[in-house]
Amino acid sequence: MKTVWVIGGPGCGKGTQCDRIIKKYGFLHLSSGDLLRDEVASGSPRGASLQELMSKGLFVPTDIVLDLIKEKMEKARTEGTTKTGFLIDGYPRELEQGILFEKNVCPVDLILFFDVSNETMTKRLLGRAAVSQRADDNAETIKKRIEIFNLKNGEIVQKYEDKVVRINAEGTVDEIFDEACKALDRLLA
Repeated sequence: MKTVWVIGGPGCGKGTQCDRIIKKYGFLHLSSGDLLRDEVASGSPRGASLQELMSKGLFVPTDIVLDLIKEKMEKARTEGTTKTGFLIDGYPRELEQGILFEKNVCPVDLILFFDVSNETMTKRLLGRAAVSQRADDNAETIKKRIEIFNLKNGEIVQKYEDKVVRINAEGTVDEIFDEACKALDRLLA
């Protein structure tokens, strides 16, 4: 089974591409945000403490996120719910998280980096804001999110350069997906 990280800036199209990759290849999709929300919804003691952290706008410690990812991966292996492997969306967000993932969970086999310009990210996020009314999609917040992403992501790409496939995500959804498929076909061959 293979482990693939999917990284890219806000508005790069990760979600759209992940949906298509899962459909075609049968990876189990793991999103740290979804795992956190599921744990809170479960009503477990850990979920209650996560709810408290998240309601205060505090970050969830990396070790808790890693535990949730690892538990979900182990459960999938035991139950046989994936033959292909794991598609981990939007994680790691910074280098230290990647290092801890490989130390405590498993090595990463491939990193798909959906690369778009700052201008494209800004344009897409402002377009999304007009539709979704998301509070974090305003010009000033977007600029800050992109700056932070570029800094943190650059460290990940540099550390794992031998595993990163940089995909130009400026094109159409189909063009971007074709590039992702080429990388995944090589991995799974």
